Amino acid sequence: MDRRQFLKTTGLTVAASAAGTFAAPQILRAAEPIRIGLMAPLSGVVAAGGREIVEGFNMYWEERGKKAAGRAVEVIVEDDAGNPDTALQKARRLVEQAKVDFLFGNLLANTGLAVASYVKGNGVPYFIPVIAADDLTQRNRIKNVIRVAGYTASQMPRPLADWALKQGYKRIATISQDYTFGHEQCAGFAQVFTEGGGQIVAQLWNPLNTADFSPYIGQLGDLKIDAVFAMELGADASRFMKQYSDFGLKGRIPLLGAQNFTDQSVIRTLGEECDGIISSAHFAEGSDNPETQKFVKAYSAKYGKMPSLYGFSHYSGAMWVDQVIEQLKGDISNRDVFIDAVLKSQLTNSPLGRPVRFDDYGNPIYDVYIRKVVKNKDGKYWNVPIETYPAVSQFWTYKPEDYLKNPPFSRDNQGIKK
Repeated sequence: MDRRQFLKTTGLTVAASAAGTFAAPQILRAAEPIRIGLMAPLSGVVAAGGREIVEGFNMYWEERGKKAAGRAVEVIVEDDAGNPDTALQKARRLVEQAKVDFLFGNLLANTGLAVASYVKGNGVPYFIPVIAADDLTQRNRIKNVIRVAGYTASQMPRPLADWALKQGYKRIATISQDYTFGHEQCAGFAQVFTEGGGQIVAQLWNPLNTADFSPYIGQLGDLKIDAVFAMELGADASRFMKQYSDFGLKGRIPLLGAQNFTDQSVIRTLGEECDGIISSAHFAEGSDNPETQKFVKAYSAKYGKMPSLYGFSHYSGAMWVDQVIEQLKGDISNRDVFIDAVLKSQLTNSPLGRPVRFDDYGNPIYDVYIRKVVKNKDGKYWNVPIETYPAVSQFWTYKPEDYLKNPPFSRDNQGIKK
């Protein structure tokens, strides 16, 4: 630097310091947008759910004027196509090229696991409202992978298994998509059901994007069972329900489902095929809770349809993180401080109408509804609570330290008590 440039720079520094405007990081941060990388499957078998991830997430930020703690919020959306390799590629692009402050989203467990493995090495906060692989908040917990408004796969079916036992069901068969989420959802149900004295008579596994369920439904129809537990999502769920009805099993063998099975993204396109199906989840669009109905009405007015679990979860997830950004006055530059603040926080004023907190492993504890699909006054099908299980943990009634000594659930380990 020559003498003239030195004097010029020094003079500006002294003037800025005298005016009290120099070295104000909070002002500089306020001028920069908060960049969020949102990933969702906008193509492929679960594209309907992916679109609602984007809708619910964007709806929240639009209501907030696309601002958080005075800073502009910029949401950059990428299509993960429901493919782990694509999800990893898009995550890298968002972090390394778009320079996002944190990642959000994904839907299928295999895509979420791919992204989680990536952020484990770089510390980028990754918020997963619907990625439910159990071990992400259990044996292989990654602190910067956080389930804001999320849940573990095995968490939600457990109350349904307990409810089924109370109905007198003794023999149940399961059918599920053959991947991590399906394995763990079925295992949560099977573990509680068999420990309570029930029997899992058969377990059938179908690949994602199954067009013809007749071989599976034929087997179910030949079994002596009290009910079927189905874990299907997206187009597979619609096809299964239609074919189950066409084969004459509806009304003959009661159909129970995981929360995604009767999600709005599925049942809004169906008719009587979905009527009366029982499922379990922490969100029920047919709940009479005032906060829930306020959200349902607002979402319906904006998008012309009732919210799905995907839209609700990402709306609530955005709300949870926004509350923490406000608490930190917009300063999320220190990732560790940001992550710790999220984990210590509670979700308040959400569409659930009740506070939600994390357990010691970074997974939310919820009141879980047993839900029944019925028609509302407008002639549309929705999920209505018929019973509530309060404060359901990812560990159900087990002690975490004892539970975690067991191997993780898989297709071969379904937690079935012999």
